[in-house]
Amino acid sequence: MRAKRQRRSLITLLLLFVVVTAGLLYAVLPQRSGGYGLWGRINKGLDLVGGVHIVFQAHPTEKTKVDDDSMNAAVAILTKRVNGLGLTEPVIQREGKDRIVLDLPGVKNPEEVATSIGRTAVLEFRDPATNKPFLTGKNLIKATPAYDQQQGWVVQLQFDQEGAKAMDAFTKTHIGQPMPIYLDNQLLQAPRVISEIPNGNGVITGYESLDAAKNIAVALNSGALPLKLDIIENRTVSASLGQDSLAASQKAIILGAALVVAFMFVVYRIPGFWADFALALYAVLLLAVLYGLHATLTLPGITGIVLSLGMAVDANVIIYERIKEELRLGRTLRNAVDAGFKNGFRAVFDSNATTVLAAAVLFWLGTGPVRGFAVTVALGVLLSMFTAITFTRWILHLQVDAGARPGPWFFQRRAEEAEAR
Repeated sequence: MRAKRQRRSLITLLLLFVVVTAGLLYAVLPQRSGGYGLWGRINKGLDLVGGVHIVFQAHPTEKTKVDDDSMNAAVAILTKRVNGLGLTEPVIQREGKDRIVLDLPGVKNPEEVATSIGRTAVLEFRDPATNKPFLTGKNLIKATPAYDQQQGWVVQLQFDQEGAKAMDAFTKTHIGQPMPIYLDNQLLQAPRVISEIPNGNGVITGYESLDAAKNIAVALNSGALPLKLDIIENRTVSASLGQDSLAASQKAIILGAALVVAFMFVVYRIPGFWADFALALYAVLLLAVLYGLHATLTLPGITGIVLSLGMAVDANVIIYERIKEELRLGRTLRNAVDAGFKNGFRAVFDSNATTVLAAAVLFWLGTGPVRGFAVTVALGVLLSMFTAITFTRWILHLQVDAGARPGPWFFQRRAEEAEAR
C-alpha cells in the first residue's frame, strides 16, 4: 500500500513537472508556427513599441465652458474616435483641469491621426445656390468606410427619418448639380447628384485609401466636441527606442528570475527547487491573467513584474524556515510541513495584505504608468500567495508521500539534534 502511494505520488510529481514546464515554454517562447506565446501576445505600451504622445489643451466655446462635465464629455468622444481607428490599447486620460493626454502605441502617421481625432466634426450639406445647410450632422445615424468595385474607397452615410426627407427633397430638384459637403466649415467634397436619394442612404466617394475613409467616418460618427482642443504637444516615440527598452526589460526579468531560482536552490535544496517550480507556475498564471485582462504592459509594469518575482518566494522563505523550526521541535516531516504552512500563513498574509493595500492606493491616486505598476504588483502578490500556500504545500505533501525524509537535501536538521534522536 505504501509502495503504491509512493509510486502514485512520483507519477503525479512528474506529470506536474511536465505540464508546468510546457506551459512556461509556451508562455515565453515564440512558437514554431510563427506565432507568439503569452508574452508576445500581451499588448505593449507606448514606451515599449513606439507610437505617439499627444497633449490637447481645452478652450471654451461660445456655448460651453471648460468644466468637469465638458472635459469628461470630450474624453468620451476622443475615446470613441480612437477606438474607431482600431488602435491597440490606447491610453486616454485627463491631465489637470483643462488638458487631455493620449498615448497611442503603434501609430505610424501621428499628424494625420492627431488631426482626425481632435477635429470638431461639424458636418453640413449645403445648397450650392445659397451656401446654406439643408442637412447637418445631427441627422446622421452612422458613417461607415467601405470599398466599392467601381468607386473605390467610400464612406457610406445613413440618415435618420428627418435627414432622409431633407436629402430626398434636395436630390429631387438638384440632379446633375453639385452638393457641397462641409466639415468644420471647410469644403470636404462637392459630389454631383446623380439620382434621387429617397431612403436616406448616401455615399461620399473619392478616398484614396481605407485610412482616409476611416478617419472621416470616425470623426463623423463621434459627433462634435463640446470644447475647442488645440494640440500643444505631439511627440513621436520611435519603435527602436521602444524595442531597446523591451529588450532591456526582458533581460532584467530573466536575470531577476535566475538569481531568485539560484538562491532558493542553494539555500533550500529540493524544497527550494519546488519553490522555483511554483515560481514557474506563478509566471505562467501572471502572463495568462495579463493577457486575459487585455492589459497593456509598460516599463513600470515590467518593473512591477521584476519586483514581484522576488516577492513571489517571500512566502516560501517564511514557511520553509517555520518548517525547520517545527522539525527542531521534534515533529515528523509531514506534521512539520503542515504546522509550517499553518503557523507561517499569518505572517505571509499580513505582509502581502499591506503590499496589496499600498498597490490599491497607487492605483487609486496614480495615473497611467503608475497604475500599471500597481496592477502588476498586486496581481503578483495575489498569485504568489496561491502558488506558495496552496501549490507548494501540495508539492511537498507529494514529496513526503513519495518517501522524502529530513536530510542534507530536504530540510536538514542541526547536527546535534540529529544525533540526539
